[in-house]
Amino acid sequence: MRSPLNTSVPTRLANGKNTTAEKLLVAASELMIERASIEVSLSDIAQKSGVNAALVKYHFGNKDGLLLALLARDAATEMSQLEYLISQPITPTAKLRLHIGGIIRAYHQFPYMNRLIHYLLHESSAEAADEVSQFFVAPLLNFHRRLLAEGVKAGEFRDIDPVLFYTSLIGACDHLFFGRHAMSRATGVGPVTDEVCRDYIKHMEALIFGGMLNGNEKGAAAG
Repeated sequence: MRSPLNTSVPTRLANGKNTTAEKLLVAASELMIERASIEVSLSDIAQKSGVNAALVKYHFGNKDGLLLALLARDAATEMSQLEYLISQPITPTAKLRLHIGGIIRAYHQFPYMNRLIHYLLHESSAEAADEVSQFFVAPLLNFHRRLLAEGVKAGEFRDIDPVLFYTSLIGACDHLFFGRHAMSRATGVGPVTDEVCRDYIKHMEALIFGGMLNGNEKGAAAG
């Protein structure tokens, strides 16, 4: 039987009150980036962090609890920017441009993020899936609903289903990293570098703006 997840971890870490737990998360993050995989052992994490592996259970409940807290930590910055962005005195088109770049850069900064999301939503516990839905999926989908409605009201966007928009944008960001490994094996495509990330942002801007902006706004976005 699995130990229960410590769902208070993201809150305690956000308040900066648990340096031991943060050391474990930093070590896990660094190992996943180094190995390009989320398959890292608790002993490896403990060795890299200099923290006793037994403390994982104390702070996180189990390994899945640690992974959940890591995803919550990494997603926190982008999620915290949503309210700030929606309140800015700029056009909905400008907000959308900033959001596209921000989401792709977040995936680039934490290249294991997509794998964690897939694992916690589909291969871990129902509790973990609920947590990810609450701190990642729900805030993003709500932001998209509000931004799209603002754009329609301003006459900049055509009417777009928020769920389909979320699926298109987040799915595209996710697959840049999730599908990159398969493409590298099939066609020799290289890793996601800073240059690839910048090119992908431009590509997604052109793709999304070309499909959802009204005529006058298309010209403005292209400029």
